[in-house]
Amino acid sequence: MKRALPVLVLSVAGLIPVWRYAPSPDTGTEAAAPAPAPSVSSSAGPGGTTSTVVRGSTVGTEKGPVQVEVTFAGDRIASVRMLRQPDHPQTTAAVPKLIEETLRAQSAEIDTVSGATVTSDGYRESLQAALDAKG
Repeated sequence: MKRALPVLVLSVAGLIPVWRYAPSPDTGTEAAAPAPAPSVSSSAGPGGTTSTVVRGSTVGTEKGPVQVEVTFAGDRIASVRMLRQPDHPQTTAAVPKLIEETLRAQSAEIDTVSGATVTSDGYRESLQAALDAKG
């Protein structure tokens, strides 16, 4: 009888986190959807240089969707812009590093940003899709 009360209290205390658990709204349903094909658009800029804007595919990650848009000046990557990214502080801090590394490497072969591995992987995948679409 002396043990029954502590066992009951500890059992209830152990079940409270289970009762309070709520899954995040982005539970991977985005990853199951087929990714749309990357889109490409071109325009002639001043001086006759051709600029091409390519959207990478949307990549579903466990943190949220990731999609990039790459602007090419000729064959070089001129700029990269995040169209979709997870709403997460580590992602916000990682995006400028990923873009800077992309501009330096001129490819999708870039390092993962520590603390934002999931976003880095999604970024690279969307970036590679854009590079493949450009040809």
